[in-house]
Amino acid sequence: MKKSWLSGTWGFAEATLFFILPDVLLSYYALDKKHNLTRLCCITLLGALIGGGLMYCWGQYNFATAYHLVESVPAINNELMAKVSEQMKSSGVLAIFTGPLQGLPYKTFAVQASAAHISIIEFLLISIPARLVRFLAIAYIARWISSNLLKQLQRRHLIAVWGGVWLVVYGLYFYHFPS
Repeated sequence: MKKSWLSGTWGFAEATLFFILPDVLLSYYALDKKHNLTRLCCITLLGALIGGGLMYCWGQYNFATAYHLVESVPAINNELMAKVSEQMKSSGVLAIFTGPLQGLPYKTFAVQASAAHISIIEFLLISIPARLVRFLAIAYIARWISSNLLKQLQRRHLIAVWGGVWLVVYGLYFYHFPS
């Protein structure tokens, strides 16, 4: 129950103003074979949909405030927000699916979707595969790596590798997307 609550909360938080992906938590859970990753990914998705829906509504209701607050999140700046806007203008709802695969935060799409004339229904429907595919992929890739390539490691060393990987990922991300 605690893991489910944390997964959903993290999905919600990252879809709003938190800047660490739920993939970090899901990949940690993947280190232990007893966790039902599909269930945890679906609960994370539910939290992300609630958070994304909230950000969509906020962007629709008070675009300027929502835009500027999202822009103040670490690794998000005006250039990134403009890139998201341009992608939604050129690709429409498909940008919500492809953008996060390019490292563009989901919350930046959520807050701008209404201004791009994407309905909340379209936004939430495309969000399901956009978020769930990545959550499942990261979780099951992490499980496969820990169960096959790193199976000889003790748990503490496995956790050290997991932490090291995420430090490198975020180091590169913040280098590539400075605030």
